Amino acid sequence: MNPMVKKILIFGGIALDVLVTVFLFVVSIIMLATMPPSGTDMQAYYEENKGMITFFQANPTLYLLTCVLPLIILLVVNVILLALYIKKAAKRKIALNDLNEDQKAALREAILKDMESPKEEKKE
Repeated sequence: MNPMVKKILIFGGIALDVLVTVFLFVVSIIMLATMPPSGTDMQAYYEENKGMITFFQANPTLYLLTCVLPLIILLVVNVILLALYIKKAAKRKIALNDLNEDQKAALREAILKDMESPKEEKKE
């Protein structure tokens, strides 16, 4: 696969993941913040207030299946992918090309300083 296409697909997937996660969080927060008091007749409340949030409040099982479970699955998948990315990044070795000019100068100075200082004899 072309590296440019791969990068576009990865960034598109990340953007889609963020959008879906934020949408599900917002729906959940709005739903819980506007919950009618307990003891309210939900069928009558739903007839008076139409909308997606009210529909989810009247049908909590559907809310669980369409908002809560996908949100939990997305969060678990994101944590697993983050752990795999960190593990992969930890194994990667740093090449000289990865360093910027300041880091190269500091490394050069450290190497020259080590080469100029006399080596200490091992004491037994």
